[in-house]
Amino acid sequence: GAFGGFGTTTTTAGPTFSFSAPTNTGTSGLFGATQNKGFGFGTSFGTGTGTGLGTGLGTGLGFGGFGTQQQQTTLGSGLFSQPAQTPAQSNQLINTASALSAPTLLGDERDAILAKWNQLQAFWGTGKGYFNNNIAPVEFTQENPFCRFKAVGYSLMPNNKDEDGLVVLVFNRKETDIRSQQQQLVESLHKILGGNQTLTVNVEGVKTMPDDQTEVIIYVVERSPNGTSRRVPATTLYAHFEQANIKSSLQQLGVSLSMARTELSPAQVKQLLQNPPAGVDPIIWEQAKVDNPDPDKLIPVPMVGFKELLRRLKVQDQMTKQHQTRLDIISEDISELQKNQTTTMAKIAQYKRKLMALSHRTLQVLIKQEIQRKSGYAIQADEEQLRVQLDTIQCELNAPTQFKGRLNELMSQIRMQNHFGAVRAGERYYVDGDLLREIKQHLKQQQEGLSHLISIIKDDLEDIKLIEHGLNESIPIRGGVFS
Repeated sequence: GAFGGFGTTTTTAGPTFSFSAPTNTGTSGLFGATQNKGFGFGTSFGTGTGTGLGTGLGTGLGFGGFGTQQQQTTLGSGLFSQPAQTPAQSNQLINTASALSAPTLLGDERDAILAKWNQLQAFWGTGKGYFNNNIAPVEFTQENPFCRFKAVGYSLMPNNKDEDGLVVLVFNRKETDIRSQQQQLVESLHKILGGNQTLTVNVEGVKTMPDDQTEVIIYVVERSPNGTSRRVPATTLYAHFEQANIKSSLQQLGVSLSMARTELSPAQVKQLLQNPPAGVDPIIWEQAKVDNPDPDKLIPVPMVGFKELLRRLKVQDQMTKQHQTRLDIISEDISELQKNQTTTMAKIAQYKRKLMALSHRTLQVLIKQEIQRKSGYAIQADEEQLRVQLDTIQCELNAPTQFKGRLNELMSQIRMQNHFGAVRAGERYYVDGDLLREIKQHLKQQQEGLSHLISIIKDDLEDIKLIEHGLNESIPIRGGVFS
């Protein structure tokens, strides 16, 4: 709802739209009159006179009771407040009770049936309750205390300051249309604001809403002649948009709703929570405050009727789709990062192998260079000592029962563990190139040893056969000689 109950005002619009300080006669600001010392803005949309914000602000969603010192500070009789009952409200309550409990329309047993019918209408929240021939029927709305289709939900409180100047405009157009015509929209809003060159309209964000609606958040920057700039306060900009001629211009652009996005002060939150909304049971309201999952960020709000429930359901579906879209984007980013990580790990392993190969090549170059440098010189004592140490180490390594056997055993255990680990974890391991060459060299030496042993055995077998053949041939000759 908009601000209601401003009292009698006489405002003369200025020639252009301006947020600067006006030249008022007998006033203290936009809404402040001389007889009202309670509240007033220091900026204005033009020159004018008013009766003050504090007089009569009790019928809308606006802030009432700021200027009148003896008036109870409430948020109005709109969405979130229940002001003091007037005689008309008392009569309304009495008539409602009569329509639901004891109607006297027909004067017979049919009045009991009429009472049940009125109760059913009150529970549903629609229709008229007839109870007396001389009194007008009671109009049943969903805000009446007996309506059953009510619940309490929670909404996120805005955390934007009034100085941020954020105002929400809800368009009856799709988001794609808004984004494609965003520049034209900004120019149209600038014309609505008077086309003043010191004002600049900026779009803070665009968000899709249910029923092909789009939420556009804007703010206006005002530049002063000395070069400084400031954002127009959100309440000031919203009040200008709520003027009759400006509001009709916005409706021609497709704006169905405008609101100022400003945070609630602690006093306003406390006042809102203390007074249950119209038609909401105080016990349910107190329970809703107790069940608030995050009192610092969420505030209970009434949900009256199926339309409000459907609206919240659509908003929830829309937010769920947005969250799912964001999750899909994050999932794609994670998959891409995993691919990059795998590629990077493979490159790191490749560079390690390349570094080791280059290190070996560098060592070989150094060895050849040292050999060429020392060619023609006799072996020195330290070189001889180093050769003896290397021969000793080589002998110890090649000994069957010494280090080489232990190394082979360790290598076999490592291979077995790697194999079991690969089976368990499903990972693949590779053998280092140097180790593979060493294994090939070792197997080659063993193969050469076996080949050499086989050749010796073959030679020995041939010698044995030759000896046997010679013995077989010499035995008859010797027999003939001795006979």
